[in-house]
Amino acid sequence: MKRIRTQVAIIGAGPAGLLLAQLLHRAGVDSLVIERQSRPYIEGRIRAGLLEQGSVDTLTEAGLGERLHREGLAHEGMELRFAGGNQRIELFGLTGKRVTIYGQQESVKDMVAARLATGRPLLFEVADTALHDVSSDAPRVTFTHEGVPHEVTCDAIAGCDGFHGPSRAAMPPEVLRVYERVYPFAWLGILADARPISHELIYARHEDGFALATMRSETVSRLYLQCAPDEDLALWPDERIWEALHQRLGAVNEGPITQKGVTAMRSFVAEPMRHGRLFLAGDAAHIVPPTGAKGMNLAVADVRLLAPALVALLRGDGRLAETYSARALARIWKVQRFSWWMTAMLHKFSADDPFEHRVQTAELDYVCGSEAARRSLAEQYVGLPYDE
Repeated sequence: MKRIRTQVAIIGAGPAGLLLAQLLHRAGVDSLVIERQSRPYIEGRIRAGLLEQGSVDTLTEAGLGERLHREGLAHEGMELRFAGGNQRIELFGLTGKRVTIYGQQESVKDMVAARLATGRPLLFEVADTALHDVSSDAPRVTFTHEGVPHEVTCDAIAGCDGFHGPSRAAMPPEVLRVYERVYPFAWLGILADARPISHELIYARHEDGFALATMRSETVSRLYLQCAPDEDLALWPDERIWEALHQRLGAVNEGPITQKGVTAMRSFVAEPMRHGRLFLAGDAAHIVPPTGAKGMNLAVADVRLLAPALVALLRGDGRLAETYSARALARIWKVQRFSWWMTAMLHKFSADDPFEHRVQTAELDYVCGSEAARRSLAEQYVGLPYDE
């Protein structure tokens, strides 16, 4: 068995784990990052691509913003389409902030490159990861890498390993509380080599169901349709997809479809996010429906709190570590509420409920007709302030 000593063991090389590693490195704290997937897998995995202003600022401050600022697409508004009309929501005019389109996989590539440049360890394709003694001051992580068993002793463990990782499961069952809502629909998403129909995102509420038009670049469109959770992609040839998109969004630019997939919709929160020397961040602790574009942004917000808490803890001051969970959850629940509200306002929940349809239309009418309501939407969409 190979034995390793580090200050912080980080499980998971997604945005939360890699950003945390970068911030700790810049603060002079040693860490080890392990990831069960391969590097090509995590760098090629297509995920959300909308960054709040605060996320852009955080990545920039962490030394990860050079390509983001060069290639990212800054947006100052977004559009709601419903009942045959449309309304632009002026994000920058109402808040002084923007959002930026930059694929999550591109952020991950930047973070991996930055990590490798530090010379600190980043291990891919690890197996059999297990956490031990998380309630003590000397927690351990064991895993297998390239056929060799490893044991890591550390001062703290950061569980950034997503919804299905082992970190959350390492918390005592009597400590953990889980809150969850599973929605009765999903998103059928495509990538297409086609010019986006708008330079800003379009959210559409249609009697056939929700649709979203976004982009990955000025020549690649990312488009979504509400569908059944158990949707069979074989029943969605390209022609049917384009027909549905035209129906729900109006005119769209067609092109070769390079990727199709179905995204489940759920809201999930696990409390607390800290037990002993184990700290959760990102999808290990919470999942939001993608309607509000908050998944990666919540992970960044967690890490903004967790990094200074760990630095202080390792220097003998545990006050930020003690309050990390409560401070993170206060913002998480506000973001959960916004994501739930956007989902409830824009999706078709039942097959035949005219009352639901009229109430949702009235809600959209109110949002578009009230400056206070538009400001509230805009403030949450560009990102709530950090409580640090």
